[in-house]
Amino acid sequence: MCGIVGLLARKEDLRERLGEWVLPMLACMADRGTDSAGLAVFSDGIDAQARRISLYSPDRKYDWEALAKALREAVRTDVALRAVENHAALVTAAAPAAVAEWLEKRDPSLRVLSVGRSIEVYKDVGHPNETASRYGFARLKGTHAVAHTRMATESAVTPAHSHPYTAGEDFCLIHNGSLSNPHSLRRKLQKRGVRFETDNDTETACRFLEWRMREGATLEAALQEGLRMLDGFYTLLMATRDRLVLVRDAFACKPAVVAEHPAYVAVASEYRSLAHLPDVKSAKVFEPQPEEIYAWRV
Repeated sequence: MCGIVGLLARKEDLRERLGEWVLPMLACMADRGTDSAGLAVFSDGIDAQARRISLYSPDRKYDWEALAKALREAVRTDVALRAVENHAALVTAAAPAAVAEWLEKRDPSLRVLSVGRSIEVYKDVGHPNETASRYGFARLKGTHAVAHTRMATESAVTPAHSHPYTAGEDFCLIHNGSLSNPHSLRRKLQKRGVRFETDNDTETACRFLEWRMREGATLEAALQEGLRMLDGFYTLLMATRDRLVLVRDAFACKPAVVAEHPAYVAVASEYRSLAHLPDVKSAKVFEPQPEEIYAWRV
């Protein structure tokens, strides 16, 4: 049992206060998963030539300034840094693959959480309320966000096993449920050169969908194939640079509810997570149908 939430802001004033509205949604889902929590927030894209790289360190006193200085010297280009405890976001025009290779050589304890022009990811173990407070979720601004509370059932409790999972650029996935065939699907992907970082079933779904999109499929087409290939019970909530996308399996036994309002679109595992939203009584509230793909654009 895990909790998922998502909020897409259609109005500028709501985007300025996105974190304020997402935080109570996440807090309401805390009792669905107290092992870890995470959030991906999307904001207006940075310069077209640059990428934002989210990093995690197990050391809460990590010297991020020293890392940024060394990276500037290594890539011979500017590196902007913003750090919150053991999370940091680097913005640079250097190639993401080259930065990742340099980071792995310099400090293998660091983990790349996300790469893109719009996305930034925070995730950690511990109670969701503690994670939200530590990283200042209430202060976040952006166009849309997804967040997750995890109750571990099939893999370890570590920051790496926490949601959201990312693959490629500006794409993330959170998941409530379990897959029964992640290992066989993982082996097929590995034969095609797809690399994995954990044994979590959610990572398999995330990398499968990103692999299909990298091969030329739209996200909707990748999800249609995923409905055939992913065996199990699941509600998947995904975010890209400009969309929020939801799908449930054929049995739809994992709960989900949507509120569509002129000012926002909100998704959660339970209605109580949406009850605090502005003017929610005027929203169209419904339960998503099984195997139907719902997509909302920013």
